[in-house]
Amino acid sequence: QDTAKKMTEFWLISAPGEKTCQQTWEKLHAATTKHNNLSTNSKFNIPDLKVGTLDVLVGLSDELAKLDAFVEGVVKKVAQYMGDVLEDSKDKVQENLLANGGKVLIALQNPLEAFQSFRHYFILQGVNQIDNDLKARASAYNNLKGNLQNLERKNAGSLLTRSLADIVKKEDFVLDSEYLITLLVVVPKLNYNDWVKQYETLAEMVVPRSSNVLFEDQDSYLCNVTLFRKAVDDFKHKAREYKFMVRDFQYNEEEMKADKEEMNRLSTDKKKQFGPLVRWLKVNFSEAFIAWIHVKALRVFVESVLRYGLPVNFQAMLLQPNKKTMKKLREVLYDLYKHLDSSAAAIIDATMDIPGLNLSQQEYYPYVYYKIDCNLLEFK
Repeated sequence: QDTAKKMTEFWLISAPGEKTCQQTWEKLHAATTKHNNLSTNSKFNIPDLKVGTLDVLVGLSDELAKLDAFVEGVVKKVAQYMGDVLEDSKDKVQENLLANGGKVLIALQNPLEAFQSFRHYFILQGVNQIDNDLKARASAYNNLKGNLQNLERKNAGSLLTRSLADIVKKEDFVLDSEYLITLLVVVPKLNYNDWVKQYETLAEMVVPRSSNVLFEDQDSYLCNVTLFRKAVDDFKHKAREYKFMVRDFQYNEEEMKADKEEMNRLSTDKKKQFGPLVRWLKVNFSEAFIAWIHVKALRVFVESVLRYGLPVNFQAMLLQPNKKTMKKLREVLYDLYKHLDSSAAAIIDATMDIPGLNLSQQEYYPYVYYKIDCNLLEFK
């Protein structure tokens, strides 16, 4: 759990083996711990992979860069959708994503244990599948959620527009009468005294003392009133002058019952889908994340062979920088490895004196470097 809390940004780097790869590792470790623990380090062991021709490796390097961006995008989408689904419990996103976190952390700290011997196109296939499944599941769940929200909106809001299914009862109406009809009127609270005084005289043929308050919200009362059918138009017209709004409403038990049932059905469906969806997101976040680390491992391998040549002899290392001393860590790494690539070192030396130029945008260093940004796990 502590590791999960700390997970923000990792630097995956590689440097050529000195006499042995162990020596490369010890040298880096000593240099970063000498200055107040600039980073937490671990070896990042990559399995021996087949090396093709130089042309193949260059082509693969480009393909892997695209694959890296795609897989990272899917990892982020799954993480963000977990945030959407958990709604009010956004603070639980991280622990949910890392509930399979054993696997996630193994992939970061020891990719060999998580590595399956599959090529990059299998990763693409698998992550594509997760992406497509996510679209389908999110679409179904969002649809359900949207329909439920629309119904909930209908049951909230002002008395002029909201559904009255939960408010009115059969006994509030005169039903099945040839001559009489009950209307529902929204009366602003400020005008309620006027209503009590005036409603019986707003038109001819209003039944005396037939009005009751059925419901109130912050601003208005909902009142009923019974009158003769032929006086309805007059009554509506006159009521408007006094800011009494007659609602267009017919009491229909079947319709109201259907509305309630629909709401219950949607609510039950949403609850039913919630658990399996969260489980799916957990598992597939883990799968996508592990695939992402595999892509990073493949990129480190290909890039290290392209830069440092054959035979394969390099040590990959995973650094978790201390947030406050990232700049210092960069300088230490630069001093350790500037001899590896004099042209990169020259550019970096030249630009260090130019204020306002952000080096990290270039993301090119004399050593192989890839960033694994786990900020996508942090939800405020």
